Amino acid sequence: MTHHRSIHDNGSSATASVHAGEIRDKPLHALVDPIFQTSSYTFQNMAEVVAFQEAHNKGHVEGSYEYGRYGNPTIAAAEARLAAMEHAETAILVASGMAALAYTFLQYLPGGSHVIITDDSYRRTRQLVEDHLKKFNVSCTVVPLGDFEALEAAIRPETRILFSETPSNPYLRVLDVERFAEIARRRGLISVLDCTFATPINLTPIDYGIDVVIHSATKYLGGHNDLLAGVISGSHEVVDYIRAYVGILGGISDPNTAYLLLRGLKTLSLRVKQQNQTAQKVSEFLANHPLVEQVFYPGLEIHPGHEIAKKQMGGYGGVLSLTIKGGRQESFRFIDALKIPFISASLGGAESLVLHVAAQAYSDLNAEQCLKAGIPQNLVRLALGIEDADDLIADLDQALRAMHG
Repeated sequence: MTHHRSIHDNGSSATASVHAGEIRDKPLHALVDPIFQTSSYTFQNMAEVVAFQEAHNKGHVEGSYEYGRYGNPTIAAAEARLAAMEHAETAILVASGMAALAYTFLQYLPGGSHVIITDDSYRRTRQLVEDHLKKFNVSCTVVPLGDFEALEAAIRPETRILFSETPSNPYLRVLDVERFAEIARRRGLISVLDCTFATPINLTPIDYGIDVVIHSATKYLGGHNDLLAGVISGSHEVVDYIRAYVGILGGISDPNTAYLLLRGLKTLSLRVKQQNQTAQKVSEFLANHPLVEQVFYPGLEIHPGHEIAKKQMGGYGGVLSLTIKGGRQESFRFIDALKIPFISASLGGAESLVLHVAAQAYSDLNAEQCLKAGIPQNLVRLALGIEDADDLIADLDQALRAMHG
């Protein structure tokens, strides 16, 4: 059987999410990529073994497999789709978004090296680089997102990686991706960007010169709150160095997860466009609500990152944060009064979810420590699903009014 990749790799995001990177002539002429539920692969004779090993030693790995930790056809299909959507040469599917970050950092940060990370990044990412990498004698400097003078000033001879995320979590700050990539390139560093909130529908950072793009595929890419996975995308030169490391440490994804991810990706463009529109409408409603103190969403003109987002993003995403008038107990009453969103720490699925940032993401800190970390007790994050925007607005309105009822 002759395999060839889809001609749709360079099409629109809607077409790419359905067809990009796929093999058109699938086994037994199946329409959908099958699940290859196997841990190992066989050879007909020793001549095949020798030919396989020689090809792999030369880096020719596509379409041939030996052991599940090093590859699987279902996983390869998902990786090809993801790479094409990111405008990347290759991608690696791993066990979770944090695994994707950990593999990238551990492989490119040897003992004695240094990483720079921007603030307002996902808390577990901050903990990984600020706390856990210390065990490997890796130091870290945190700089304000968007302060490029501070970023350049923090670079040392031993710096290896510049890391950021956009939009950020939980304040939806927006990075000037092109400028960030230019600094990394000029200083000989690897730029790593977590774009989970943006998705490839709203932003493809590799087009701006970013070396490595990370996604928690658990969120928008899967889209149905039924899988855990992470993605590392970039050039062969940068990403294949990480791929070998993943094969050694073994935190791979599995064929069932890859199948669910491929299914989710087919509707990614539809879902994200709906969530973009809903979040815009909801954020505008909340920004004018008398019981809301402040709304953080890059689609609002008052957001400090609006102009950058408008320039580099195709949409502003489905996540917003707000501070309500009142404190911890008022925000608890607001959340408890909601009828549509579920209380949950995740995002990106078909269902709308709500998170009390201090009580859930920073539950180990007291109020004073939270405030020092920039997290007030009235900060709430909304991850909007694909429900009707007017229904969500009505629910938010009644919950805000019930807060003081």
